Amino acid sequence: MSKHTDALTRDRSSLGHRIRYALRNPAKIGPYVRRSARDLRLRLTHRDHVSYYRAVMASDAARDPRSAVGSRNEERWLALGRMQFEYLVDHGLRPEHRMLDIGCGNLRAGWRFIDHLDEGGYYGIDISPDILMAAKKVLAERGLQRKLPHLTITQDLTFDFLPDHHFDVVHAHSVFSHSPLEVIEEALANVKRILAPGGFFDFTFDRTEGTEHHVLREDFYYRTETLVALAERHGLRASFMDDWEKLPHGQSKIRVSVPEPAE
Repeated sequence: MSKHTDALTRDRSSLGHRIRYALRNPAKIGPYVRRSARDLRLRLTHRDHVSYYRAVMASDAARDPRSAVGSRNEERWLALGRMQFEYLVDHGLRPEHRMLDIGCGNLRAGWRFIDHLDEGGYYGIDISPDILMAAKKVLAERGLQRKLPHLTITQDLTFDFLPDHHFDVVHAHSVFSHSPLEVIEEALANVKRILAPGGFFDFTFDRTEGTEHHVLREDFYYRTETLVALAERHGLRASFMDDWEKLPHGQSKIRVSVPEPAE
């Protein structure tokens, strides 16, 4: 079995994997134990997933907003944001488009989207008020106030406060990798209403070709066919983005769109 195949089939939630990982990475045992203790405490006090993960983000953002969105340092934060931005521009994002950025975080990629889009064309939502405060700081640091982006907190992914057929591009990077299936389905069930004609929704996810699983209710691993079938159940056409796999980011990407009436 190749190293790549092993990575796509392993169950990171299994006891065997955790023991092997600990033996190979003894320095990470302490952080994992602390993370597990935090997970238990937060699950006892926050029963629904959105409230739970909002508390996770508050804890992470208090230490380092860049780390909270998965970037270990400034260089990696900039590189991951640039990668998202360049890919989306190469795959159809134009300045005149209106874009919804789900889980916009502290604008790792968002500040580039804001700069690229026409005034008022960017709408970022997140469940974490702490990370949105960090986003406003990034906006000011980059001198992008004149672009008048929208930055809004949300409790769910029903998009009920957004207008019909408004967004040309909807984007969610490293959101579904932290979401149980019911949260993903909520987004897929409602995104069709807000997509403009010809619009598309790109999202990343942690892919497995083995058993679907999660680690501490923070990291979720799904089979591609599960998410494709879920999108199709809600009247969307789904395509696996093979070229995204070639980039150094660690996640997979699917694009969904609304089929033309004649299809």
